[in-house]
Amino acid sequence: MRTTTVTADGDQMRWVELPGEEPSRVYVHGLGATSPAYFGEVAVHPLLGGRRSLLIDLLGHGISDRPTGFDYTLESHADALATALVSAGVSGAELIAHSMGGSVAIVLAARHPHLVSRLVLVDANLDPLPRTPGSGGSSGIAAYSEQEFLAGGWEEVRDRAGAHWWSTMRLAGREALHRSATHLVRGTVPTMRELLLELEIPRTFLLPEADGPLPGTDALTEAGVCVVRVPDCGHNIMLDNPQAFVRATAAALDDRGRRT
Repeated sequence: MRTTTVTADGDQMRWVELPGEEPSRVYVHGLGATSPAYFGEVAVHPLLGGRRSLLIDLLGHGISDRPTGFDYTLESHADALATALVSAGVSGAELIAHSMGGSVAIVLAARHPHLVSRLVLVDANLDPLPRTPGSGGSSGIAAYSEQEFLAGGWEEVRDRAGAHWWSTMRLAGREALHRSATHLVRGTVPTMRELLLELEIPRTFLLPEADGPLPGTDALTEAGVCVVRVPDCGHNIMLDNPQAFVRATAAALDDRGRRT
């Protein structure tokens, strides 16, 4: 495990690092998750292994610190991640990022372009979402005020999330979880989708085949984003169908195998 300070208050981000060749690969988890648990199996697969890989936990999540004074906007998450990568001597990294982590990765690439050479976005959030009381995921969490969430709303979220997601969600700070969800559904200005369209690096978007066409696919492909539908999986593609995830990700990271 590696660690570095990422805020003026001394808050630290931590990651599991796998040795290998450069350029580095950085794996970024989603809301209420942790990168070692979600990416450990696929990162060492023969098609993806052999590269220096950082399985990093965003501030407020997993093995990283959970400060209550941090605002947990997507921009702040991206800037903290940038600080960690610079401290680790990473530049021009290949980012493989899931869900909220994909949103953070897009913002990182826009704000700190020297740190990112290509993106593989795994069913990432591209647009603002409505706050929906009683629903799962970020929309349901953000439907509470922070006071309501801390006073007991988190218990309702725990029961809706189920044992699998809660096993990592319980590691997140409660303020971190609520603020991250709130800023995720709020999105950025310009939106994450608009930022993604403007990036000039290789970009791939993986989504579950069962979800049907990705909204805005034509505009994404026209801008050079490769959209790949992965079979036999849900939102957690790397856990549901690791073999298909590895094949799609390896192709996205290999210029000879990229689809256009």
